[in-house]
Amino acid sequence: MNEQVVSQKPESNGGKTAVGTHAGRLGRIVSRTVMWLFLIVTAALTLFPLLMTLSGSLKTGAEMMTGGSLLPAKMQFANYAEAWKQSNFARYTWNSAFVSIVVTVASLLVAAMAAYVVDRRQFPGKSLYVTTQAAMMFISVGAIVLRPQFDLMVVLNLNTTLWGVILILVSAHSSTFFLLLGFFKAIPRELDEAAMVDGSGFVRTFFRIVLPLLTPGLGVAGLFEFRHAWNEYILPLVFTMTNPQLQTLTVGLANLRYGSSAAMQIHLMMAGACLSILPMLLAYILANKSFIQVTSGSIKG
Repeated sequence: MNEQVVSQKPESNGGKTAVGTHAGRLGRIVSRTVMWLFLIVTAALTLFPLLMTLSGSLKTGAEMMTGGSLLPAKMQFANYAEAWKQSNFARYTWNSAFVSIVVTVASLLVAAMAAYVVDRRQFPGKSLYVTTQAAMMFISVGAIVLRPQFDLMVVLNLNTTLWGVILILVSAHSSTFFLLLGFFKAIPRELDEAAMVDGSGFVRTFFRIVLPLLTPGLGVAGLFEFRHAWNEYILPLVFTMTNPQLQTLTVGLANLRYGSSAAMQIHLMMAGACLSILPMLLAYILANKSFIQVTSGSIKG
């Protein structure tokens, strides 16, 4: 009888093992299914507005007003030419590109220098500075201090130029500061010490040795800064009210809503919106290599 009991124990353990393996496999299938459903739903919610905009840009004004089918009855590619002509697209695109490029370069330079000093040096008020930067990430600066900012630009005589918009956008670099601060922490301090031994100063070490190693982080942060500056609407609207020639693309596209006869031109707005996406796609293509480097580095680490 003891032999029978002994012989039955392995069978019992084997059954439990088989059941556990089956349950674990079933759990992985369920988790993968839930994950894929979540990704599909998220992708659908993200792509649906883009598809609606693309479809609307190829419809007539009457089709947009009456609704109807999702797809246009006939492709109206002339909407793009009309939107380009009516919105002074070339001028507004140049203004947006000027603001976005200057803001991106200046924000990266200011944020990188600030993050380097915070990471490598100890100075009075360091904790207060970092805390202030963190607090600014949770405050909608434009909505709260728009009037004081405008008054300040009036004092500086920058209220009628795009430089006032650029200065305000560059000052809102908290997210870029913390993003680059994380990349600086990954760069060994031994490189700085070796450069100091060779006679390199603090500033030269930053520009000649440390900053080139920060290229992936600069690419990622630069894309975010460019997107933020390109999509900014309130500041350019306020600062260009008296000078329409300085309006950016976001402000110019809003003017397409109504035509000369006060008729709705939503189809032209959507055509202009599709055209305005192209520079962002170009910026992403240029920064895509940085994303790949960051991803591969994280996997390797």
